[in-house]
Amino acid sequence: DPTPTPNPAPTPRTREERIAGALLGTAVGDALGLPREGLSPRRAERLFGSELRHAFFFGRGFVSDDTEHTCMVAQALLAASDPTTPTPNPDPDRFARSLGWRLRGWLLGLPAGIGFATLRALLKLCLGFPPTRSGVYSAGNGPAMRAAVLGAALGDDPELLAAHVRAATRITHTDPRAYEGALIVALAAHHAATHAGQLPGPTPTAGATAFLDTLLSHHVHTPELRDALTTVADVLTTTNDPADLATRLNLERGVTGYVVHSVPAALFCWLRSPHDFRAALTAIVRMGGDADTTGAILGGIAGAGVGPAGIPAEWRDPIADFPRTLAWIERLAARLSLPATDPNRRPLPLFWPLIPVRNLFFLAVVLCHGFRRLLPPY
Repeated sequence: DPTPTPNPAPTPRTREERIAGALLGTAVGDALGLPREGLSPRRAERLFGSELRHAFFFGRGFVSDDTEHTCMVAQALLAASDPTTPTPNPDPDRFARSLGWRLRGWLLGLPAGIGFATLRALLKLCLGFPPTRSGVYSAGNGPAMRAAVLGAALGDDPELLAAHVRAATRITHTDPRAYEGALIVALAAHHAATHAGQLPGPTPTAGATAFLDTLLSHHVHTPELRDALTTVADVLTTTNDPADLATRLNLERGVTGYVVHSVPAALFCWLRSPHDFRAALTAIVRMGGDADTTGAILGGIAGAGVGPAGIPAEWRDPIADFPRTLAWIERLAARLSLPATDPNRRPLPLFWPLIPVRNLFFLAVVLCHGFRRLLPPY
């Protein structure tokens, strides 16, 4: 696996850099991991090789629900901001209502892939349940996959951040582990952005373990996540090897969609190379399993730290999705970066009639990938 490379101490990212980096990093990680989703590390390498490149559709990349949900979170943050009120910062209740409506519309667009817990929650939303009562008891990684942009946008206010992470989580998932996993991702994205990918400490390992200690002391209370983060810290200070972490967490066949597996695995790969987007993303995608979501989680965290300029152009430019194009995502980041009192800080229009067409094309390509997996090499 690629290992960290020397990097001069940079300055913290601007607000626009951290938000744009989180959104674009999520899209890049999602698109690169998507063709390998559900494959073991060994089978993925046999099918796609060891070099990480776009392989969804003739060298082009498409995003999945991970990026779509992240963009909806950003849109809901814009809708929850009201420049005419005395406190124009996003309101968690307005945010939850807006995100709920966007998730309803997303489901009506017939997305090709959706987790079972998220599906049940969105069906409850469509039946009239409010966002505070629509979630189901599940520890899936749905809330974590869309949390990095919250850390990039709201991390300077810990209480406001926690309130929005909780609101975004309970719409679909009510298990405390789902909330804590999403909060870890949001806090990591903010930490990456404010330290520009550098972790304070006499050595990179000391900085990483100090960050993990902070999570364990103040934010993580469920036993399974605590045990997993303790394992992450132990592997970082010993072998620093993703394969060793996979063995310790019983993930030799790939990282699962269980938040206790996906978030610690992504966090480990970021902490071992916090300023090297390429090395971190390559490590997590090559761990296999739910590679699009783990790639999206790591991409959001690392992207917030390195900013758009730190994301390799050969990974960013071939993404050909529509109508959520990369240009549209960049405009969305620019709007979310505006001051809370700016009247232009409002949701970005999206050409919705293209969504069903896009989803039909996406489904056809996914089915082709499914048939391809029936053939060698095994």
